[in-house]
Amino acid sequence: MLNLDTIIENINKIGKAAAKKLHKLGVENVRDLLQYYPFRYEDFSQTIAIKDLKPGMAANVRGTIEFIQNKRSFRQKMIITEALVNDVNSSMGKAGGQLKIVWFKQPFIGRNLKAGDMISLAGTAQSGFFGLEMVSPEYEKIGQGKLVHTTGLVPVYHVTANLTNKQLRFLIKSVIGAAPQLDDILPAEMKQRYRLLNLAPALENIHFPTNQEMLRRARRRLQFEELFFVQLRTQIQKSEIRNQKSKVVRFFAKETKEFVKQLPFELTGAQKKAGWEIIKDLGKDKPMSRLLEGDVGSGKTVTAAIAMLNVALNKKQSAFLVPTEILAAQHYDTLVKLFKGVEVNIGLFTRSQRRITQNAKHKTQDMNKKEILNLISQGLINIVVGTHALIQEEVQFHNLALAIIDEQHRFGVEQRQALRKKSGNIKTTPHLLSMTATPIPRSLAQVIYGDLDLSIINELPRGRKKIATFLVPEQKRAGAYDFIKKEIANGRQAFVICPLISPSDKLGVRSVEEEYKKLNEQVFPELKIAYLHGRLKPAEKEKTMEEFLDNKIKILVSTSVVEVGVDVPNASVMMIEGAERFGLAQLHQFRGRVGRSIHQSYCLLFAHSTNEMSGRAESLNEQTRSRLTTFTKSNDGFKLAEADLRQRGPGEVYGTAQAGFPEFKIATFNDYQLIKETKEAAEQVVKEGMEKYPKLSERVKKTGEYVAG
Repeated sequence: MLNLDTIIENINKIGKAAAKKLHKLGVENVRDLLQYYPFRYEDFSQTIAIKDLKPGMAANVRGTIEFIQNKRSFRQKMIITEALVNDVNSSMGKAGGQLKIVWFKQPFIGRNLKAGDMISLAGTAQSGFFGLEMVSPEYEKIGQGKLVHTTGLVPVYHVTANLTNKQLRFLIKSVIGAAPQLDDILPAEMKQRYRLLNLAPALENIHFPTNQEMLRRARRRLQFEELFFVQLRTQIQKSEIRNQKSKVVRFFAKETKEFVKQLPFELTGAQKKAGWEIIKDLGKDKPMSRLLEGDVGSGKTVTAAIAMLNVALNKKQSAFLVPTEILAAQHYDTLVKLFKGVEVNIGLFTRSQRRITQNAKHKTQDMNKKEILNLISQGLINIVVGTHALIQEEVQFHNLALAIIDEQHRFGVEQRQALRKKSGNIKTTPHLLSMTATPIPRSLAQVIYGDLDLSIINELPRGRKKIATFLVPEQKRAGAYDFIKKEIANGRQAFVICPLISPSDKLGVRSVEEEYKKLNEQVFPELKIAYLHGRLKPAEKEKTMEEFLDNKIKILVSTSVVEVGVDVPNASVMMIEGAERFGLAQLHQFRGRVGRSIHQSYCLLFAHSTNEMSGRAESLNEQTRSRLTTFTKSNDGFKLAEADLRQRGPGEVYGTAQAGFPEFKIATFNDYQLIKETKEAAEQVVKEGMEKYPKLSERVKKTGEYVAG
């Protein structure tokens, strides 16, 4: 008898070759097979007579084979199977219809079927030379059990090479009876309150839906469960944080007003609102857990600086953790300028750089590791900016009250928690402010960062010029190069982004290596050009970026490694090759690398579609053109992220490898009502106490590798 742990190889009629293909899909046993969900359905619920078929109609028809044969194509030398099928109970009379069927490269069909067999077919009718025909339809013999592949709502799965949907449907049908063995751990009262199916009928109807309504209910039940457990983990962590104590940071109103007044720009309304939300959180004895989300160049750092100022005035410390040494040095320099004349000591601590600036004395000095560690542990540095080096055990703070993490999705949960444990006082937990310039729609943020309160800066500083964005046709490429030459002649610099590091014949898109060679040798031989990509050693990347920042390099050819954080105010042109291969959110991040000064900046998109068979470039399809045109017309990162999320899903938009982004089998982030309900359900469970729900608690522990925050 089959059980959930029965391995694939032991399921009746599974060959070793098919088992290997299923392993590639992550399917190891019956449980995995039951939870390998379809991604769409063919609707063949309409069964009609052949005589009533019309060209373009997708339907199920049933008939009797009058004639079937295999023959070899003269030109392409492939086996073609041709058949003529008549309406059931019709012999070419006026009451019936006839349909020609064609299958390519499937000679076994001509051996499996014979004249006189009654078959069920599912496909789309089209006009042929001799009347209506169907090309490569699904088929089943009538009278050999329940029809699975050709009638009703037929599931379609992602498959690997040489594994067909028909095989997969057959296998799942053979194990669907094991669905009741899966533990339905959602509490009965929760299922009743939110009108959820039990697990077994949900699984049966997700694979073989009775009708559209049962499919909707099955999908809703399975999506609810996935979202609920993400929400439950974040709510548990939020509850744990609420039970911790933190240091109260008193608000110095007068000094804060003076600091804001001396800034060389006026704060936006969104910055003031976010700043006040942070200040209020710091004034509590419960740890702040807040995500500050702001579009590229919106002024998140100065908003965080207001919080760091108040921490310093309270004689406490702030730690500012960033993902790269280049970014750490940039933030350090920015804070030194912002706090000019203010009695705040600022330190820089990375793998290769250790420095301290005493702002009141206008004094900066390099230090060795031991010296700066001593100053940090004695509380003599108010703000420490650093990379992962800050998380090392030997770094100890005297009284860390605020931990700030920039581009927080680049750090794992353990790294964030490690920083929080360095308060210098085991009885208190530092306040946590996470920041990101990657626009995340509110619905997504509620799921991924449900344990964090959200502040959004959705205004750009006054006077910031809009980046002019163009989708450039290939015939105007030479003009684009001339434009870049003019910008560089005026003292500016340019980025050129490519999707790949090395050339690929199959993908037919531009790579950093070939583009660098072409630009360096043919297009701009008189200019200094460099390249940047992920295979370079960290020291090589940093040296290249430093030279680009110093305007020694005029054009930087790069992959997506520059998408976040790098601030080069002098760069005014962002040229993106293969723009169709990037999502809107990522294109917006690239564009955000320019337009960071008073100079007018530009973003030039080059795109083409590629014929997968030949590798040749072809004209853009309408959907791609429409998507890129939308991008050229909008500079609102949040609106673009919403559109991207609807079209591509979070895995493609943000990268599933990034910490904090769960990989869902069936749930999406587009159902706001379901997100709201799962959060409400998770809050209720945590409020009542996890001890009341041992099965839920056990599941959370088993899947505890993902905890948001």
